[in-house]
Amino acid sequence: MPGSHNKWKLTDNACWRHVIVVCCLMAMLMSPMVWAQNPKVSRTRPTAVTQRSSVKHPTNPQPAQAAKKGAKGPTVSRITPQIPKANRNQTNKVFLENADILKANEAISRDYQVLKGNVRFRRGDMYMFCDSAYFYPETSSLDAFGHVRMTQADTLWVYSDVLHYYGEQGVAELRSNVRLENRSTTLITDALDYEINSNVGYYFDGGTIVDNRNNTELSSRYGRYELDTKQAEFSRDVHLVNDRYEMFTDLLDYNTLSHIAKISSQTLIVSDSNTINTTNGWYNTSADDATLYERSLITAKDGKTLEGDTVYYSRKHNYGEARGNVIITDPSNKVILDGGYGYHDDNTHYSYVTKRARAREFSQKDTIYLHADTLCTLINHIINDSVNDSVRVLRAFNQVRFYRSDVQGICDSLQLSEADTIINMYRHAVVWNLERQIFGDEINIHLNDSTADWATLPTGGFMAEHLGEIYYDQLSGKKMKAWFENKELRQLDVDGNVQVIMFPEEKDSTYNKMVNAESSYMRLNLKAKQEVDRVVMWPEVSGKVTPLYLARKTDLYLPQFKWYEALRPQTPDDIYDVSDELKQLMQSIEGGTRRRSGSGANAATSSNTQTSTLQAP
Repeated sequence: MPGSHNKWKLTDNACWRHVIVVCCLMAMLMSPMVWAQNPKVSRTRPTAVTQRSSVKHPTNPQPAQAAKKGAKGPTVSRITPQIPKANRNQTNKVFLENADILKANEAISRDYQVLKGNVRFRRGDMYMFCDSAYFYPETSSLDAFGHVRMTQADTLWVYSDVLHYYGEQGVAELRSNVRLENRSTTLITDALDYEINSNVGYYFDGGTIVDNRNNTELSSRYGRYELDTKQAEFSRDVHLVNDRYEMFTDLLDYNTLSHIAKISSQTLIVSDSNTINTTNGWYNTSADDATLYERSLITAKDGKTLEGDTVYYSRKHNYGEARGNVIITDPSNKVILDGGYGYHDDNTHYSYVTKRARAREFSQKDTIYLHADTLCTLINHIINDSVNDSVRVLRAFNQVRFYRSDVQGICDSLQLSEADTIINMYRHAVVWNLERQIFGDEINIHLNDSTADWATLPTGGFMAEHLGEIYYDQLSGKKMKAWFENKELRQLDVDGNVQVIMFPEEKDSTYNKMVNAESSYMRLNLKAKQEVDRVVMWPEVSGKVTPLYLARKTDLYLPQFKWYEALRPQTPDDIYDVSDELKQLMQSIEGGTRRRSGSGANAATSSNTQTSTLQAP
């Protein structure tokens, strides 16, 4: 019947409703079993960087670390992002600020979200942007992909293709095309680990830091940069370059605020003007000066070098100074200076050393060893010389002593000119050659090859030759000039107030008489082995011959006689031996006048003749 049919139909509908309710209850009861088979996905930083290589751009909404092979979960649905209930001002938490699409698959895990399109996160005052990401809210971690960008106020910008951030450790791993910009500093690498809490970044597969303010670029295999202190550390294949020089080393610290580099290993600094070798020190790349330690060496482009235990160098002013075992070399002019302190100016080519100063001049076959309180080399410009417009000069000041195998000497100051190889000795100058001694207010010696060629005493002098025992040939005059041959005296001219004491040698090689003579002029010629060939005195001569047995001891010496053998350097090392007698001799010089310190006859005279002087630097 129609009425009965309708009743059964209603009953059928009620049955279906009951069936649906029962099914829903069964689904709710079965749900915990599903979650028991899918534990929560952990999100902690892996122990090795390579473990993160499996994380890929979320084109598939099921991440690799959460999906089970062959598992089939419910359909992923799009949901609307919701603001978390947690305090969003926590500085150590990461919060999602924006995403065009947010997807979640609760059948697999409730711990992460898949985000796409204009994704933006915030951690304190730092923002993170990307194209897509996996976000782990409970651990404040995320994997970001595509146009990754991190910003903090107006001081920090970080860019990369991929970012893995571990919230519990506060570490951001940035990979591929990484660029960090911190004010005027830029860091470029392909792999950077950035510790956000300590504000420190590390790279470990090559990187470059650019100090834009100082126009300086530093690259290395490994690096560390502290954003707060602006301190950078570089190791392995370190290369610093700017428009003035390049630096090569294996360990280097650099501060982008002070622009100072700390050198800690073998380092080579190369520029157009010089090279620097050092193992320890500081280089101010802004002021362009350096303080270097542990036997640093500066080599100029012309070959001159400056070396010392501690070296200060100013590239801006082009000079250097060194302390402790200093060595300054000039290969082109064959001069080496050494001492306790040294200075060299590349602009003026002026160098000097003090504190146990020594010069070695090896332009000839035999080296000259020279010691004084101060030694310097410089360039003298010659205006009227059309061939040479300049000449290098070596100067010595105070208590000068020099040694060469064939000639030795002492004086107050000395000059050696490379152009004509002349040694100019000033104030109480004494020179020895074999058994012969010459002293005067000024002595000029010309060196030819390895021997003395000629010598002059333009302001008066005294010559003596030791014959044996207490006997000395002696000669004095206002002016003297001597010529040498094969290291032996060949001719001697004396001009003005000539005084002579001679002991002629007899045929049996004995001495039995003394000749004492005076005149205005004299010429002495000698043969080989220093035998007297001829003596000429003019225009008028006065004198006498006295047998030795009648000569008194006081008659054996001229008034100016003094034999300084005790002051004579006997070896190259003797030049450092400045005795009290030498100090007293040099201290007797006052106002440019040499005062003779006595004679063999216990008589003293003084000279008022003004002599040439050199000014110390």
